[in-house]
Amino acid sequence: MVSQVITATVVGIDSYKILVEVDLVQSIPSVVIVGLPDTAVSEAKERVRTAIKNSGFVFPNQKVIINLAPADIKKEGTNYDLPIAIGILARDGIVDEEKIKDTAFLGELSLDGSLRAVNGILPITAGLRELGIKQVVVPQDNAKEAALIPDIKVLSAKNLAQVAAHFGTEEHYADNSGEKELEVCEVYIDDYLNEYTTTHYEYDFKDIKGQLKAKKALEIAAAGGHNILMTGPPGSGKTLLSKSFASILPPLELEEAIELTKIYSVSGLLQSDNPLVNKRPFRVVHHTASAVGIIGGGSNPKPGEITLAHKGVLFLDEIVEFPRSVLEVLRQPLEDGEVVISRAQTSVKFPADFMLLGAMNPCPCGYLGDSQKQCTCSEFQIQRYRSRLSGPLLDRIDIQIDVPRLSSDELLNKNFKSECSADIRKRVIKARQIQVERYKNHPILTNSQLNAELIKVFCKLDDQSENLLKNAISRFNLSGRSYDRILKLARTIADLENSANIESAHVAQALQYRNFVDNF
Repeated sequence: MVSQVITATVVGIDSYKILVEVDLVQSIPSVVIVGLPDTAVSEAKERVRTAIKNSGFVFPNQKVIINLAPADIKKEGTNYDLPIAIGILARDGIVDEEKIKDTAFLGELSLDGSLRAVNGILPITAGLRELGIKQVVVPQDNAKEAALIPDIKVLSAKNLAQVAAHFGTEEHYADNSGEKELEVCEVYIDDYLNEYTTTHYEYDFKDIKGQLKAKKALEIAAAGGHNILMTGPPGSGKTLLSKSFASILPPLELEEAIELTKIYSVSGLLQSDNPLVNKRPFRVVHHTASAVGIIGGGSNPKPGEITLAHKGVLFLDEIVEFPRSVLEVLRQPLEDGEVVISRAQTSVKFPADFMLLGAMNPCPCGYLGDSQKQCTCSEFQIQRYRSRLSGPLLDRIDIQIDVPRLSSDELLNKNFKSECSADIRKRVIKARQIQVERYKNHPILTNSQLNAELIKVFCKLDDQSENLLKNAISRFNLSGRSYDRILKLARTIADLENSANIESAHVAQALQYRNFVDNF
């Protein structure tokens, strides 16, 4: 009789149920794995054989045939070790098949039978729960992560012998392990989310002199989830402002934290002692990064930097030093909030709802328009330098500001006082709460996510504001996309001022955060 064991795999960040079927055939002793396994899965037969022997069991002296169904899904990784071993033990009469009927098994086996952690446990557990699976057995180091999913029992296991004893038949139950019962793992998500409030940040706005306009722009960006580009000479404080940006970001909502944790679980970036991503990511990318590194990809597509920055910030310092081909791949994710990676055998969709934070010099030498140093660049050099950022990409950046060099008085002022990040963050959180309440009946959380239809509903203008914006469109030849983004930006400015309506002052301020405006 064929034994059957439930497990699962991850494609992208979605999970698929896999059925491990094991049969024993009277033939030359061997192990055959079918069902589109990759190299890591094919090597499982040696790990499983040795782990079974070192756990005190006898490996069948027959031909062992293992089928991973459905066969049209490519099987990758080492999480099939434990279900294969359990399937063999069940077929050999050591594990009770009735006891494992509604249980899924995940984990990599060491040669001594102990269990090692694997990637993707959270999305797998979430998918299994949706399929009606009652409980799941995972390695001890993965237990807290799996337990984040409610309404499914998570059993934490140290080794194969312990699992076999828990699900063993009556005649074998007492002989396999001193620890017969697997521990049920439970976690309280609120405890991990609350840890965010005590997080210490290395950079704080209180330590930054001057740059009031830039600080206000970053506050607006954080409040509404807007993209921002800062331009200024070397030493003006662009990088320091950018690094301090993380300290004013609002806390994650529970749904956002779970979604982020799924991404980091698949990427293998979770820590066993902190299974929940409890603060917004701030990803700093070097300009030597490839398009695949940023967008994601590979034969088995994995998340790139834009997905790892989901619900957070992607920081590109010296953004014009990135190859134009790399920057252009950001256009579609910035618009849609997701990225689709297509391969010959599969198509994978990753979430990519991130804030783009860019910093650049105004010209190759860096001193165009500087009050203290003269620019040495020709007009052609400046044009070629700036053209690395295409018009369509700039059109997707809501806030574009200049960050000038500090004056000597500002720089040498020892008695300066600047608002701390904690106070700015309170205003950001309040503005976010307004947006959550406003969009509670819509599938969005922030103003930056408004589509054309919702803009008509939530970004209505009075006559004065309408005329102001109409003049700006005529004067600066604004595109339809720029028009929409100015409205969304004005909506965020109004929220920060706790204004239910968008007023002309909000529109005027939004226009000031676009580089096409010069003393408007």
